Amino acid sequence: MLAVSGVTAVASEDPVATRKALMQSNGAAAGLSGGMMKGEIPYNAAAAKAALASFNAAATAFGDYFPEGSDMDANTTASPKIWEDMEGFEAELDKFQTAAAAAMQAAGKDGPADLDAFKAAAGSVLGTCKDCHEGYRVKN
Repeated sequence: MLAVSGVTAVASEDPVATRKALMQSNGAAAGLSGGMMKGEIPYNAAAAKAALASFNAAATAFGDYFPEGSDMDANTTASPKIWEDMEGFEAELDKFQTAAAAAMQAAGKDGPADLDAFKAAAGSVLGTCKDCHEGYRVKN
Protein backbone atom coordinates (compact mmCIF):
# COMPACT_ATOMS: atom_id res chain seq x y z
CA MET A 1 0.00 0.00 0.00
CA LEU A 2 2.86 2.37 0.74
CA ALA A 3 4.19 2.05 -2.80
CA VAL A 4 0.84 3.07 -4.27
CA SER A 5 0.65 6.06 -1.93
CA GLY A 6 4.13 7.10 -3.03
CA VAL A 7 3.15 6.94 -6.69
CA THR A 8 0.05 9.02 -6.01
CA ALA A 9 2.12 11.62 -4.16
CA VAL A 10 4.61 11.89 -7.05
CA ALA A 11 1.79 12.13 -9.59
CA SER A 12 0.02 14.86 -7.66
CA GLU A 13 3.28 16.79 -7.40
CA ASP A 14 3.68 16.79 -11.19
CA PRO A 15 0.28 16.38 -12.84
CA VAL A 16 1.62 17.47 -16.24
CA ALA A 17 4.22 14.69 -16.27
CA THR A 18 1.54 12.21 -15.25
CA ARG A 19 -0.81 13.42 -18.00
CA LYS A 20 1.99 13.08 -20.52
CA ALA A 21 2.79 9.55 -19.39
CA LEU A 22 -0.86 8.56 -19.66
CA MET A 23 -1.09 10.12 -23.12
CA GLN A 24 2.07 8.28 -24.22
CA SER A 25 0.41 5.07 -23.10
CA ASN A 26 -2.69 6.00 -25.09
CA GLY A 27 -0.51 6.83 -28.09
CA ALA A 28 1.17 3.44 -27.98
CA ALA A 29 -2.19 1.69 -27.65
CA ALA A 30 -3.60 3.77 -30.51
CA GLY A 31 -0.61 2.95 -32.70
CA LEU A 32 -0.99 -0.76 -32.07
CA SER A 33 -4.75 -0.57 -32.54
CA GLY A 34 -4.50 1.43 -35.75
CA GLY A 35 -1.85 -0.90 -37.14
CA MET A 36 -4.04 -3.94 -36.53
CA MET A 37 -7.16 -2.18 -37.82
CA LYS A 38 -5.37 -1.19 -41.06
CA GLY A 39 -3.84 -4.65 -41.52
CA GLU A 40 -0.30 -3.34 -41.08
CA ILE A 41 0.14 -5.51 -37.98
CA PRO A 42 -1.33 -9.03 -37.83
CA TYR A 43 -4.34 -9.21 -35.54
CA ASN A 44 -3.57 -10.74 -32.16
CA ALA A 45 -6.31 -11.06 -29.54
CA ALA A 46 -3.91 -10.73 -26.59
CA ALA A 47 -2.32 -7.58 -28.03
CA ALA A 48 -5.76 -6.17 -28.78
CA LYS A 49 -6.86 -6.82 -25.20
CA ALA A 50 -3.68 -5.16 -23.91
CA ALA A 51 -4.37 -2.05 -26.01
CA LEU A 52 -7.94 -1.88 -24.71
CA ALA A 53 -6.72 -2.39 -21.14
CA SER A 54 -4.26 0.47 -21.59
CA PHE A 55 -7.04 2.78 -22.81
CA ASN A 56 -9.24 1.73 -19.91
CA ALA A 57 -6.54 2.34 -17.30
CA ALA A 58 -5.79 5.79 -18.71
CA ALA A 59 -9.48 6.66 -18.92
CA THR A 60 -9.94 5.73 -15.28
CA ALA A 61 -7.02 7.85 -14.05
CA PHE A 62 -6.71 10.71 -16.53
CA GLY A 63 -9.20 13.17 -15.06
CA ASP A 64 -7.34 13.34 -11.76
CA TYR A 65 -4.41 15.22 -13.31
CA PHE A 66 -5.93 18.55 -14.35
CA PRO A 67 -5.79 20.61 -11.16
CA GLU A 68 -6.18 24.37 -11.29
CA GLY A 69 -2.88 25.98 -12.23
CA SER A 70 -1.49 23.02 -14.18
CA ASP A 71 -2.49 24.83 -17.36
CA MET A 72 0.33 27.31 -16.74
CA ASP A 73 3.05 24.71 -17.29
CA ALA A 74 4.92 25.53 -20.51
CA ASN A 75 5.36 21.82 -21.24
CA THR A 76 1.67 21.02 -21.65
CA THR A 77 -0.41 20.74 -24.80
CA ALA A 78 -3.59 20.77 -22.73
CA SER A 79 -5.71 23.63 -24.00
CA PRO A 80 -6.67 26.45 -21.63
CA LYS A 81 -10.22 25.60 -22.73
CA ILE A 82 -10.11 22.67 -20.28
CA TRP A 83 -10.09 25.04 -17.32
CA GLU A 84 -12.47 27.50 -19.02
CA ASP A 85 -14.97 24.71 -19.74
CA MET A 86 -14.25 22.06 -17.12
CA GLU A 87 -17.82 20.74 -17.39
CA GLY A 88 -17.43 20.14 -21.13
CA PHE A 89 -14.02 18.56 -20.63
CA GLU A 90 -15.39 16.26 -17.95
CA ALA A 91 -18.18 15.25 -20.34
CA GLU A 92 -15.52 14.23 -22.89
CA LEU A 93 -13.67 12.27 -20.20
CA ASP A 94 -16.94 10.53 -19.29
CA LYS A 95 -17.35 9.49 -22.95
CA PHE A 96 -13.78 8.14 -22.97
CA GLN A 97 -14.33 6.23 -19.72
CA THR A 98 -17.64 4.78 -20.94
CA ALA A 99 -16.21 3.72 -24.31
CA ALA A 100 -13.06 2.22 -22.75
CA ALA A 101 -15.04 0.28 -20.15
CA ALA A 102 -17.44 -1.02 -22.81
CA ALA A 103 -14.51 -2.05 -25.01
CA MET A 104 -12.95 -3.98 -22.13
CA GLN A 105 -16.25 -5.72 -21.44
CA ALA A 106 -16.68 -6.59 -25.12
CA ALA A 107 -13.13 -7.93 -25.28
CA GLY A 108 -13.93 -10.67 -22.79
CA LYS A 109 -11.35 -12.73 -21.00
CA ASP A 110 -9.14 -13.52 -23.99
CA GLY A 111 -9.52 -10.39 -26.10
CA PRO A 112 -11.78 -9.66 -29.06
CA ALA A 113 -12.57 -12.84 -31.00
CA ASP A 114 -11.49 -11.39 -34.34
CA LEU A 115 -10.42 -8.22 -36.08
CA ASP A 116 -13.98 -7.08 -36.74
CA ALA A 117 -14.86 -7.38 -33.04
CA PHE A 118 -11.72 -5.43 -32.19
CA LYS A 119 -12.52 -2.72 -34.72
CA ALA A 120 -15.96 -2.29 -33.14
CA ALA A 121 -14.52 -2.08 -29.62
CA ALA A 122 -11.49 0.08 -30.37
CA GLY A 123 -13.21 2.33 -32.89
CA SER A 124 -15.50 3.87 -30.33
CA VAL A 125 -12.59 4.49 -27.95
CA LEU A 126 -10.46 6.09 -30.64
CA GLY A 127 -13.40 8.28 -31.64
CA THR A 128 -13.56 9.72 -28.13
CA CYS A 129 -9.83 10.46 -28.27
CA LYS A 130 -10.28 12.36 -31.52
CA ASP A 131 -13.22 14.37 -30.19
CA CYS A 132 -11.39 15.40 -27.04
CA HIS A 133 -8.21 16.32 -28.92
CA GLU A 134 -10.16 18.53 -31.30
CA GLY A 135 -11.61 20.62 -28.49
CA TYR A 136 -9.19 20.38 -25.60
CA ARG A 137 -5.67 20.05 -26.97
CA VAL A 138 -3.34 22.72 -28.29
CA LYS A 139 -2.44 21.86 -31.84
CA ASN A 140 1.24 21.87 -32.67
